[in-house]
Amino acid sequence: MNKIKLFTVFALVILGGGIAAYYFFQDTQPVPVMVAKAPPPAAPKPEVRQIIESAPVKSALPKLSESDSFILDALTGIIGDKSLMKLFHTERIIRNIVATIDNLPRMKLPSRLMPIEQAAGKFIAGGSEDSLSISPNNAARYSPYMRIVAAVDAQKLVELYIRLYPLLQQAYQDLGYPDKYFNDRLIEVLDDLLDAPDIKEPVRLVQPTVHFQFADPELEALPIGQRILIRIGSKNEAKIKTWLGKIKQELNLHMHETRIENNR
Repeated sequence: MNKIKLFTVFALVILGGGIAAYYFFQDTQPVPVMVAKAPPPAAPKPEVRQIIESAPVKSALPKLSESDSFILDALTGIIGDKSLMKLFHTERIIRNIVATIDNLPRMKLPSRLMPIEQAAGKFIAGGSEDSLSISPNNAARYSPYMRIVAAVDAQKLVELYIRLYPLLQQAYQDLGYPDKYFNDRLIEVLDDLLDAPDIKEPVRLVQPTVHFQFADPELEALPIGQRILIRIGSKNEAKIKTWLGKIKQELNLHMHETRIENNR
């Protein structure tokens, strides 16, 4: 379902015109005209930003262009299972993480931006041609990723996030947001994912072309991040949303709100 709400000013224009006409026609006698000065334009509202705290300096961060091995070592430290590290791409890790997070609330997520390998095998559908649905067996394809979720402590992940934040912010600015704050976008994305609907199985599908789609057009119109959560199965979705909720709670412990005056 499209969440963009369209607002109109036509009613205000009509109302303003009606009031002007009323006062114009009330008096037929000429009267001195008092020209009122237009009120000064309202100052733009300050932009609210959720500022992440600075991390204690443990060691100098590498340059963004030279950070891949550093990031892999850091992730290995909190995942604790080297076999799972095979799922991660080894190049442009920070940039791909930032680009992926930025795209999750959108309609598409280019696979070339993903920081991890796609799930093994093909998407599994069940049922007859005129009654397709996501197969219960499809959820098993995501087991390695669920092992990462189970292994990564939310507190340690947020601590690593704070430590790496200068690199994440630089990658976000390089993505085309020189005046934006990556932590704001992350909070938006977490909220969007946590808002994903909890769908009871079976989830109906259609196959108009090679690719499957949700039979319900409202589900098909959801952002790509929410659609991914539905595709991986309700049990996996519930576990990930619980994990994301813990991450958001940990982030809240390290943030303070500030208002940036908008002078533009």
